[in-house]
Amino acid sequence: MDFKWLALPAALIATSPVLATDVLTFHNNPARTGLNDQETILTPSNVTQNTFGLLFNLPVDGKVDAQPLYISSIQIRGVGRKNVVIIATEHDSVYAFDADSGTLCWQVSLLGDNEVPSDKRGCDQITPEIGISATPVITRESDNPGTIYLVAMSKKIGKTKTVYHQRLHALSLADGSEIAGSPVEIEASFPGKGPGYDGSRHVIFNPADYKEAAALLIDNNVIYTTWASHCALEHYTGWIIGYHVSSLAKLRVLNVNPNGRPTSLILPDGSGGSFWGSGAGLSADNDGFLYGLTEEGPFGELSAEGFPKNGDYGDTFLKLSTRELDVVDYFTPYNQGQDGGNDIDLGSGGTLILPEITTASGQIVHLAVGAGKDGNIYVVNRDRMGKVNRRTPDNSNVYQEVQDALGGPVFGSPAYFNGYLFYGPINSTLKQFTFHGGLLSTYATSATTTSFDYRGTTPSVSSSGNESGIVWAYENAFSGQAVLHAYNALHLTQELYNSTQAPNGRDAFGAANKFIVPTICNGKVFVASQSSVAVFGLLAPRPTQNVTQWVKINRKEDPADREDGKIAVKISVTNTGTETITGPISLVFDELNPECCVSDPKGSTTTATPTGSFYVNFTPSSGELVKDQIETRIVKFRSATETIRYRPRVLAGAGIP
Repeated sequence: MDFKWLALPAALIATSPVLATDVLTFHNNPARTGLNDQETILTPSNVTQNTFGLLFNLPVDGKVDAQPLYISSIQIRGVGRKNVVIIATEHDSVYAFDADSGTLCWQVSLLGDNEVPSDKRGCDQITPEIGISATPVITRESDNPGTIYLVAMSKKIGKTKTVYHQRLHALSLADGSEIAGSPVEIEASFPGKGPGYDGSRHVIFNPADYKEAAALLIDNNVIYTTWASHCALEHYTGWIIGYHVSSLAKLRVLNVNPNGRPTSLILPDGSGGSFWGSGAGLSADNDGFLYGLTEEGPFGELSAEGFPKNGDYGDTFLKLSTRELDVVDYFTPYNQGQDGGNDIDLGSGGTLILPEITTASGQIVHLAVGAGKDGNIYVVNRDRMGKVNRRTPDNSNVYQEVQDALGGPVFGSPAYFNGYLFYGPINSTLKQFTFHGGLLSTYATSATTTSFDYRGTTPSVSSSGNESGIVWAYENAFSGQAVLHAYNALHLTQELYNSTQAPNGRDAFGAANKFIVPTICNGKVFVASQSSVAVFGLLAPRPTQNVTQWVKINRKEDPADREDGKIAVKISVTNTGTETITGPISLVFDELNPECCVSDPKGSTTTATPTGSFYVNFTPSSGELVKDQIETRIVKFRSATETIRYRPRVLAGAGIP
């Protein structure tokens, strides 16, 4: 069949368009909900030990602490269009694998000449080496497959001293090469006299004293990095450093522990207030604000406006303005000084931005949640967070505090799906909480029978809209082996699958690691071990049938239906054959020109050979297309040129994904 062409006005692909088949950042989105609600392949009925399991394992050269990321249907130089999984290791390597076959597309090392990854810096949190710890972030662009942004730590051992480096890299998804201006050395200073004081009214960022463990975030063309210490070793403060996505120029710097007062017995030099979150990064709402939880550290005397005079925000739920990167609101537990001095810090967990929620009185509230080592869930009103209560010994100033809800400390992030909030504290079960009338239930509405002992679990959720919800959880088992679990999101007592169920160790995938986050996309689940990333999916999909010869395809652009750079095309598929075509039925866009993509929220990418093409579901509501029947869809494209071209193919059968 001939190529199809359509003349169009030029339309720019926005940075990181929302595609149903992409996971470009930690926990799926800047709100950090952990939800992929466009997963149409995996359902509670087919995620069982008989139909779902380990497909293959992707070996890498070091520990994988960062969440694997997935980008669909991109052009890999010298290879072609592929669905790709991106993996970063603590050995300072980055891999791009074909997500459907497991074939290596490219691999690069980010070590400079005569450099090696950093040692563990006297701390066992990341061991035996520190390279790329934080989850990268990816942008999808109009004129190339996209860019991966990440931070890598390394060292160069000299004759007289060892020099440590922290660098921000920007790599082309096409082949892993550095883009112009990359990498840049992480350097910063900030007004203050706390740990790292230079004697000239500034504290200095020393790359040897920090690790970038928290996931990177891109918001409004700024890449935000946030920094933690090596354990609770002194001489560190709380840095956020932002860079421009194109130039990599340093734009904004904030230190939330610049003066280190008052000091504590646990950190007598005034260190603290940094960002860890067990791998969670800052979250962002749609109104230009960032949110994060700080670790133990000093919290200063208040000004008349209720903010710490010295700028020190230990154990605090922060709201930051992206315009100036300053603290515009916050919530701090009333007993912060006591908890901070006992290593019960708030910053062991991550934040999550909730969608608009309606209270019992009909009021719409804008909420966020966070939890740390004290086992309480803090629900904050983003429009009025509450600051700190100095009048009474309680947290009555916060929107809602669910005391002792979790039964243990949190070393990870929650996930959200359709009114349900999921938390996995350490030494406890994975718990479901439910929102009713604008308030979170004060007890778990369901829980798993499995206890997630060592470091708990950070769940992820897949669904098709509000249907077919599955909660995925990674267990660092006492046996030392990694275990993947899948639960019905509506009730966690129903375990659908775990990787120990199949006989003869069929789905065993390696030694366990802590703080691992599952990535679910396009019918596959990606989870790390200490030396690989395992790929799970449906074991035996039915083969597809190419029915292109029995259909007629008509298309017409609708110029009036354009928004946000999207180009709407009305496409009809007619059964011109003599037999009924049984669904699922999909229109596949093979050989779509590289600068184009399908941005239809119902679009996905196929693994049916050739792999990586976009497709749109054309299955009629009856499940079949009878003779002479016409099925029509409005398909939305993005294109950086004035043409869209592709070779159409129509497939029928359940094995399309």
